[in-house]
Amino acid sequence: MTGHVLAVGEALVDQVRRPDGSTADHPGGSIANVALTLGRLGRRVRLATWLGRDERGDLVRGWLAESDVRLVDGSDGAERTSVAAATLDENGSATYDFDLTWQVPDAARPEDGGSGDDGPTLAVHTGSIAAMLEPGAGQVRGLLESARSSATTTYDPNARPAIMGDAAEVRPRVEELVALSDVVKVSDEDLEWLYPGTDPVEVARRWQAGTPALVVVTLGGKGAVAVSAGGEVEVQAPRVEVVDTVGAGDSFMGALIDGLWEHDLLGAARRDALRSVDAATVRTLLEGCVAVAAVTVSRAGANPPRREEISA
Repeated sequence: MTGHVLAVGEALVDQVRRPDGSTADHPGGSIANVALTLGRLGRRVRLATWLGRDERGDLVRGWLAESDVRLVDGSDGAERTSVAAATLDENGSATYDFDLTWQVPDAARPEDGGSGDDGPTLAVHTGSIAAMLEPGAGQVRGLLESARSSATTTYDPNARPAIMGDAAEVRPRVEELVALSDVVKVSDEDLEWLYPGTDPVEVARRWQAGTPALVVVTLGGKGAVAVSAGGEVEVQAPRVEVVDTVGAGDSFMGALIDGLWEHDLLGAARRDALRSVDAATVRTLLEGCVAVAAVTVSRAGANPPRREEISA
């Protein structure tokens, strides 16, 4: 299948602070990590983001280029490149503080995505900060809505309470984006924040009963569960020594889009096929996702595997 994925959202520098007091800078950002994963898996992907023409922006641009991620024109229009300070606990889990600005570059339109050798836009992915932080958030919602006529739409809430604010205010905005999406990936931690005390799979069932054909809940080291019209499928995560969890959910999301591409389930013309996807296919998708995420957590920073690392 020819074409590409358009990822729309933040790219930034993660300043990682480890329990021993050491620090390290890593290029990152939720949506950039998804794009990077797709690029490393050999997929054509374009990223619409908001970087500065500064040293940190150069670091991010070089990192993306090494994994064959192409930037949408105008993605370098920010006054400065954003920074996320990620503080790791003894288990490798991260909490974040942000210095971030965001808007969608004018050239980020799926209908323009067929130029050059990229082919048509098969899927548009967004989520996390980009879908909540204005002025870009409103632009993201409009783009996702218009993309549905030609592309599969995918969304990962990837909540960041430190910058998103109160869950009660965020919840209806998340639900609006879920209603514009064909595929949703969400962590059990995000759902606990959005719907305290509610079974995460029950939330997934409720979401899937609306627009999405597929809702996947990630369960950290326990694996993931997917809800679709074909039923519910759960897979276990491979056992690995965790270095940190930075970028793990994003690499899972990238692998999910890759798997949908592999099974010819991307593009608006394939929406009915996606809606009727069978449980065996969903299991194969999830197994690929947890394999990719397992490699990511086994090494420092948002460093997803390349295709040869998971197919050897």
